[in-house]
Amino acid sequence: MEMNDMILMSVDDHIIEPPDMFDNHLPPKYKDDAPRLIHMENGADMWKFRDRIIPNVALNAVAGRPKEEYGLEPEGLDEIRPGCYNAAERVKDMNAGGVLAGMNFPSFPGFAARLFATEDSDFSLALVQAYNDWHIDEWCGEHPGRFIPMGLPVIWDAELCAQEIRRNAKKGVHSLTFTENPAALGYPSFHSDYWDPVWKALVDTDTVMCVHIGSSGKLSIPAVDSPPDVMITLQPMNIVNAAADLLWSAPIKKYKDLKIALSEGGTGWIPYFLERVDRTFDMHSTWTMQNFDGKLPSEVFKEHFLTCFISDPLGVKLRHDIGIDNISWEMDYPHSDSMWPHAPEELWSVFQEAQVPDDEINKITFENTMKWYHFDPFKHIPKEQCTVGALRAQAQGHDVSIQALSHHQSSAEEKLAAWEQQIQAAAAQQT
Repeated sequence: MEMNDMILMSVDDHIIEPPDMFDNHLPPKYKDDAPRLIHMENGADMWKFRDRIIPNVALNAVAGRPKEEYGLEPEGLDEIRPGCYNAAERVKDMNAGGVLAGMNFPSFPGFAARLFATEDSDFSLALVQAYNDWHIDEWCGEHPGRFIPMGLPVIWDAELCAQEIRRNAKKGVHSLTFTENPAALGYPSFHSDYWDPVWKALVDTDTVMCVHIGSSGKLSIPAVDSPPDVMITLQPMNIVNAAADLLWSAPIKKYKDLKIALSEGGTGWIPYFLERVDRTFDMHSTWTMQNFDGKLPSEVFKEHFLTCFISDPLGVKLRHDIGIDNISWEMDYPHSDSMWPHAPEELWSVFQEAQVPDDEINKITFENTMKWYHFDPFKHIPKEQCTVGALRAQAQGHDVSIQALSHHQSSAEEKLAAWEQQIQAAAAQQT
């Protein structure tokens, strides 16, 4: 296999939602109260929902922009690539980057759609369903084989959430975005039987629960005066808590076919994690009363969890300690960790360094993703047209050059000051 022969499917990309997303799917009686995109005097476009203002911050949409423009300043749609918010343009960017398909997490509603949880459950449900229908029918539906559909949860009501999972599954959706820590959002923890309807719906529809880093909204930083590098470094580590919480939870034992993806969590930490859970079980299960029916926790982990990475050379080297059937690749477009448009080059270098054979490359880059999410793009696109080389050939002339798009001229010092203000405000809110 050569680099251009790879078929790439990303299990973690992101949408910057367009302003017209609710137009075709929200009942008329709710349209005046729906979230709307407003243009600010400073040129930024922000979502407004009741008394909440949610900015599009630069780190969320920096694909194709110089690193000097990274920061936390809110920005307008004219400061980011159209592929961030326009599905047809996204497909062009994917072609140019050699990527066949992607699964797109939400932005302004939050990964668990907690923004939509209001005192009016009917209105809240209508918002979730409108978002899901827009995402499934328009963003994904108008480009068959290019997007792996994902549903938002009804986070405030487990029964309604189960119904929405089943509704989406009838439309071919086998992915649910969720929070890594519902208790942090004020809901029962994974150890409560409150979520039983959700677990059952996931299993009945063979839907994967995707817990994305940062989806609980909690910041993992040791001090409010820590530099931003601390939070950015620790972001993938947050998923370790969720992995442990879920692995030791009752649903893992009760629902044998439950599937969970640790989205954007990386993989290099997993071999140590599996050693640790096995030792914990060996040393303490007699009094903690843990029972995995004769299996080790590490074995159970491999039955239930999909792990995901962007580059992660160490994780690729340790792939057999993780489980070669439990690893999928992700690109993270258009976030600041993304390798777009040079994903094939960087990923191929990682594979070559680790001497990964062709059959294992195929599992990591597309076969595991197709299996876990019941996604088959080859029904719509001949397989020979899905390779890195074939897609890039289609994209000849599409501009992927680095371009300075920001209207802001903030210095590094001003960016750090904005960071400190945001962290202090977040810390005050958490206390």
